[in-house]
Amino acid sequence: MGLPDIVTREEWLAARAELLAKEKAETRARDALNAERRRLPMVEIEKEYLFDGSDGKATLFDLFDGHAQLIVYHFMFAPEWDAGCPSCSAFLDQIGHLAHLRARGTNFVAISRAPFTKILPFKARMGWTVPWYSSNGDDFNRDFHATVDENGKAAEAPGLSCFLRDGDRVFHTYSTYDRGTDWVGSYSSLLDLTALGRQEEWEEPKGRSSSLGAPAGSSLVRYHDEYED
Repeated sequence: MGLPDIVTREEWLAARAELLAKEKAETRARDALNAERRRLPMVEIEKEYLFDGSDGKATLFDLFDGHAQLIVYHFMFAPEWDAGCPSCSAFLDQIGHLAHLRARGTNFVAISRAPFTKILPFKARMGWTVPWYSSNGDDFNRDFHATVDENGKAAEAPGLSCFLRDGDRVFHTYSTYDRGTDWVGSYSSLLDLTALGRQEEWEEPKGRSSSLGAPAGSSLVRYHDEYED
């Protein structure tokens, strides 16, 4: 096994300082990239999609659950499979309490092509409380490139898609797939994918932090059981 070199504390501090400068540059570059993502144009969703969930049939609008934004995790679970994808399961394991996202006007759901009758027992086995819907028989997965045709067969692709609601109008703002989800998992990294972002005062473009009429940034953080409904 190739282990790191052994050095003195002084040598380590010098190397760490050099790396820290690069880490700070990477953070600034990611902030700029996130701002560019928030400036992406958006596309209105005019097609009607219908999903199966724990409360029966639901539209894409319903999945917002009254929030301004919606993040969809495209969970790989084909209709013929007996269980969900292990890698997608590992991703969903790291999703924390949704109260922190919802306090910023953002809902999070998972969607798969498997029938809901297969999703429900697997979700119970995993112990998840994240809302999970079936798009079985619907075009949603193919329209958002979470299911693609390879050599005449349907293939699943993991990914995330973000949507924004303006009244009763729904817009698609962003999608990423495969390794584009590698760095995502915390509530702040999920918000970085959305049009409204973390709603911090320092974020660009200006004006997004107050768009939900709530306190911005860290002043909004609570224990997850202390957020108002």
